Amino acid sequence: MPARLKKLPLTIFQRFFRTETVGGLVLLGFGLAALAFANSPLSEAYNHVWKIPLTLGIAPHELSLNLHDWINDGLMAVFFLLVGLEIKRELLAGELSSAQQAALPIACAIGGMVVPAVIYLIFNLRGQGAHGWGIPMATDIAFALGALNLIAPRAPIGAKVLLTALAIVDDMGAVLVISIFYSQAIVWSALGGAAVTLLVLIGFNLIGIRRLWPYLLGGVALWLFVHGSGVHATIAGVALAFTIPTHTRINAVEFSREARSLLDDFNRTETGDLLVLTSKGQQEALFSLQRASKGVTAPVLRLEQALHNFSAFVVMPLFAFANAGVKIDLSVQHIEIGLGVLAGLVFGKPVGIMMAALIAVKMGIARLPQAVSWRSLFGYACLAGIGFTMSLFVAMLAFADSTLVDAAKRGIIVGSLVAGVAGAVLLRMSSVLRDDK
Repeated sequence: MPARLKKLPLTIFQRFFRTETVGGLVLLGFGLAALAFANSPLSEAYNHVWKIPLTLGIAPHELSLNLHDWINDGLMAVFFLLVGLEIKRELLAGELSSAQQAALPIACAIGGMVVPAVIYLIFNLRGQGAHGWGIPMATDIAFALGALNLIAPRAPIGAKVLLTALAIVDDMGAVLVISIFYSQAIVWSALGGAAVTLLVLIGFNLIGIRRLWPYLLGGVALWLFVHGSGVHATIAGVALAFTIPTHTRINAVEFSREARSLLDDFNRTETGDLLVLTSKGQQEALFSLQRASKGVTAPVLRLEQALHNFSAFVVMPLFAFANAGVKIDLSVQHIEIGLGVLAGLVFGKPVGIMMAALIAVKMGIARLPQAVSWRSLFGYACLAGIGFTMSLFVAMLAFADSTLVDAAKRGIIVGSLVAGVAGAVLLRMSSVLRDDK
């Protein structure tokens, strides 16, 4: 039993890692498609389609946004809900659940956020670009893990877990930055409605509601209030995530006892033809086992599992397709913004991560994962400079002027590409040096 339990978290992580890897490849494909459309004769049609208005609701309670805003404000709330669920799981039972486990990824994430922001501000201390300091702070978890799997498929599990935990802490920082620094003027009545809705959702949790649909309905109301409050609507997704229950209807001991009894019933009612369809007793045992399995699975895990593929293969690709389309030209207009983002991602991320890791390890509050050397850690730190999705998102919140956004997008795309190539070269060199010993 202990060995089986010990293996379970690794299996869950491997499933998560595999989804993020494939999702990263899909994301790359849609990002390249957006670039192709934006630089083709179809660019005008590509830009026009995102401006198509779409109205939902029943008069007079209607909400009208264009297609671009529905993706960025609506669908991305699903992505942020998943981010919140992942953060909650990591805090409760993952790599961030104890001080010893969390020390290194937290330190690396903080260094990897502060230094890129400082480097960006060196290029944009004054002028219109100053507000974009949050752009190079983010790591794109899907792209980073996808790149790692392609470059170093045999990378030690400790490195993969570190990069994942670092990216999740990074997401926490991005959520705080967006909610505090990139929100509009606050509409207090709407924010009050959001607070009341959040209290109702917390109440659902406290009184023991384990079904997900009341939380999801409340989440829609929460999103509407937050959308009208001036705080960016996607923050509603993170807030909703922290109200989803982690307690189960039955505990592990009860499930184990009930499952053994049901499996005994299943074996006892075998008819001899090895077909479950012909045995009513086996069918009832299976359905009961399914209900018991659902009862022992925490709602937070059920929702995370349900959203993971939708986010990876629908939300993120649509976001990339809607936002990565930027005209590739030799324009030097607002070049300081692009250079600040590029330098922040390519140099700021690895330097910040390595400095923070070195300080944390030397102070004795953290240690490197097994089989991860300082040389290979530098390669993983470079991969953390792939900022794509979240960086694009922050860029559109930071700037209202489309020329500023396009300058930031160019820096994000080039910077993420250079960071990925640098990480690949360093990890390949680290692998060759290790094989030669």
